[in-house]
Amino acid sequence: MGAWYDAGLTWVHFPKGLGGLEAPRSLQPVVNRIMREAGGPEPRTVNTIGYGIVAGTIRRYAGPEFAARLLRPLATGEEKWCQLFSEPGAGSDLAGLATRAVRDGDDWIIDGQKVWTSLAHLSRWAVLLARTDPDAPKHKGLTYFIVDMTTPGIEVRPLRQLTGRAQFNEVFLDGVRIPDPQRFGGIGEGWIVANSTLGDERTSLGDRVPARGSGAIADAIQLWHAHPDRHTPVLREKLTRLWIRAETHRLTSDRTRVAAATQATAGPGSAITKLVGSELTQHIYEFCVDLLGPTGTLIDTYSPDAPDDESGPTAIQRKYLRSRATTLEGGTSEIQRNVIGERVLKLPQELRADKGIPWREIPR
Repeated sequence: MGAWYDAGLTWVHFPKGLGGLEAPRSLQPVVNRIMREAGGPEPRTVNTIGYGIVAGTIRRYAGPEFAARLLRPLATGEEKWCQLFSEPGAGSDLAGLATRAVRDGDDWIIDGQKVWTSLAHLSRWAVLLARTDPDAPKHKGLTYFIVDMTTPGIEVRPLRQLTGRAQFNEVFLDGVRIPDPQRFGGIGEGWIVANSTLGDERTSLGDRVPARGSGAIADAIQLWHAHPDRHTPVLREKLTRLWIRAETHRLTSDRTRVAAATQATAGPGSAITKLVGSELTQHIYEFCVDLLGPTGTLIDTYSPDAPDDESGPTAIQRKYLRSRATTLEGGTSEIQRNVIGERVLKLPQELRADKGIPWREIPR
């Protein structure tokens, strides 16, 4: 992966020297396919959050030297990343977060709690959104930082998922000291920076659309052929409709990717592919469980040690359980519909009773 980065192929649209070639972004799938055909890994699987969600923010907000320091070990997987955004009282309403950052000379002191932090237990670095001005309206008083997860005062506690695994966590920050150079953007401008990260996250999830006939729909088709005794006209029609939706989703994603090739940041169109893809994945695995009948209610293990490749006799059941998260991670379906309505269709914004009110005065 280091040679891949040095050749400018990790993110082809990035500047030269930072893992890119200043080429059109639409060429990245071609480059990734070459990597797969050569027997290499899919780049985003090496450092899932770092590659698709954080790297763009580093490129836009870190100086060239600092960006070079962060991006190469990110691309090689030597330093993994996580995202310290969501809190117990601030999920979909992210701007309502309560984690505080107080200036102390050239440093910031961070206190608070984050939750649903995927891969925090494996990460060296994190992006962090914290409140620096409780007297400002909630969207205005936020500041964006990156934090070394080995810093004293950080405690990571794994959370067990529905699948039995523990891949995300709650994170406690108690007097964590962050140097000011690890701030991205201006003080109080964290919401702007965070939105660029969230846009990249939606795009990353949308870019995971598999090739024609592969991915979740391939699981459904393979299962269909493996159980001819369970074929019914109703299930046949369901599978046909799911295949059509999967193909429509793939083509829409391709169109969105081409349209975004000339944009500096991810556009709101990525919310469409994220919304459709996450709900489609759930519907496909619901079909699979229906096809399996009573067998679909069984699972061979409920353990964090279950294989990551989703293999084994009850892989479909585990994928079904895992799919419940797709409409939550990367922004809920409700949030995606808001983004589409307001930024794509230009509909009026939702009424907000807390608009313009200082954060500390908002009931919680």
